[in-house]
Amino acid sequence: MRVGVLTGGGDAPGLNPAIKGLVYRGSELGLEVFGLFDGWRSLLNPLPDVLPLNRETVRRWDRDGGTNLGSSRTNPFRQLMDDGGFQDRSGEVIANIEELGLDAVVVCGGEDTLGVAARLAHSGVRTVGVPKTIDKDIAGTDYTLGFDTALRNISEVIERSRTPAGSHGWVQIVEVMGRHAGHLALWSGVAGQAHIILIPEHPFRYERVFHLLKDRLGKPGLSRGTSQRPRYAVIVVAEGARAEDGEMITIDDRHDTFGHVRLGGIGDVLAQRIASETPYESRAVILGHPQRGGPPSAIDRIMGLMFGARAAEAVAENQFGKMVSARGIAPACELSLVDISLALGKISLVDVDRDYDIDRYHLKNIGM
Repeated sequence: MRVGVLTGGGDAPGLNPAIKGLVYRGSELGLEVFGLFDGWRSLLNPLPDVLPLNRETVRRWDRDGGTNLGSSRTNPFRQLMDDGGFQDRSGEVIANIEELGLDAVVVCGGEDTLGVAARLAHSGVRTVGVPKTIDKDIAGTDYTLGFDTALRNISEVIERSRTPAGSHGWVQIVEVMGRHAGHLALWSGVAGQAHIILIPEHPFRYERVFHLLKDRLGKPGLSRGTSQRPRYAVIVVAEGARAEDGEMITIDDRHDTFGHVRLGGIGDVLAQRIASETPYESRAVILGHPQRGGPPSAIDRIMGLMFGARAAEAVAENQFGKMVSARGIAPACELSLVDISLALGKISLVDVDRDYDIDRYHLKNIGM
């Protein structure tokens, strides 16, 4: 069987190991694997460029972060036209899959990329999904590729932020990714022992943030020899977090073809409010894309290899319209196949009732 593989949406550590796992297990099952460049965009080109993948080609790929096949946020069902309207070009994708002689396509991506795969499956395209997103917000699986590496990257930045914040007596704000789900913010904040953690699942109150800072820091300017209070505080905030009386902060008002705006800036807004409404000096750092950069962690390498191998088995078993799912704690987890539609619509959020202290704005039962 001839199998195409593509990676769509944001890059994430673990994608290259997944491709390697697909190729290695696929070679044992008699599959020919071809890499499709730049996500769904490649299948909108008149002559799609493909890369034949074999064991030698991908031998070292598990060490690489990002995706060696490139990626894009292309939605073939909603392509922008010159007149400003949108056009459904999914028929071209189907035609190119047939032209390339592909018997199946393995799709590594998040909710949007997998959503395209699900819609194409309804049109007869034989697809298998591999869940990828550092946000860990895909339903139907307990793990998504990229989460562990991003969590480690962010935790390290939070830890390093404590040094200048403590030296200067700042309130240090660290803004991390997380549009609708606060898994990264919550668990990196716990790892870095942030005093306050703000997540999209529960709107916060500025007044409560100010009170928590006052409770921790007291009056500024006290002699170091007479005060036993900490001199600084760290706040971790997800990009999608918002105040009760406000909306999510966006970089601009442009939308991509999946209807998403670019989030970012809540950290700066919070820092400005703290500086103007409290006696404390505040600094904000927006981590942006580097938080998902660098080589994959051991967990993401292992999970990528396992996800890719299970995807190859799904193709060989003619289990199409499915997504590889992990249940349990990675990497000692159970892999299975679930309907790819489970990855759509409802997303996996932080269990606020179980894990989040809405009064203290951090993980329950952890004194920070």
